[in-house]
Amino acid sequence: MEHVKRYGVAAVLAAVVALAGCSQAPAADPDAPGSSSPPVPSGQTPVATATVTAGHPDEPAPQEVLVEVVVNGGLAGVRNKLVVQYDGAYTLRKGTRPPTSGRLTAAQVAELRAALEDPAYAKVPARPTGSPVADGFTYYVTYAQRLVVVQDGEERPAALERVFKALPEGHPPTSP
Repeated sequence: MEHVKRYGVAAVLAAVVALAGCSQAPAADPDAPGSSSPPVPSGQTPVATATVTAGHPDEPAPQEVLVEVVVNGGLAGVRNKLVVQYDGAYTLRKGTRPPTSGRLTAAQVAELRAALEDPAYAKVPARPTGSPVADGFTYYVTYAQRLVVVQDGEERPAALERVFKALPEGHPPTSP
């Protein structure tokens, strides 16, 4: 179930369909050394299984997206997108300019993860709760398939401010 929560039903179903459609290679001997597949009772079709070869199965791969922050609005009409991966690599797109990239230190990644995994952050309202400011920014923060939308003009919870301060440059990307 953890994979369904992390990747979504569609992604898990796609993986199952892809595995089920694999070529019909001869089945491995279930009694062979190193085999972890249980024997299949006669008359039943074996079910495809996937093996995790690196790290803990619940631990994301370094290249997976940790957090995505999109900022829209402001006087200049910005549309910026920051994507931070679990290994600290990040990419920033500002408008139509070519993306820039960088890398957080291990300590910075740990700080960002702690802010995102804080139970207080899970309680941040998912949708704006106040009145927007004319020409203000709207922030879209996606973490663990949960989208939080906040606008300038509303009070930001301390947990969200902690996430913002842990981003590269110490704030969301608002400059054009």
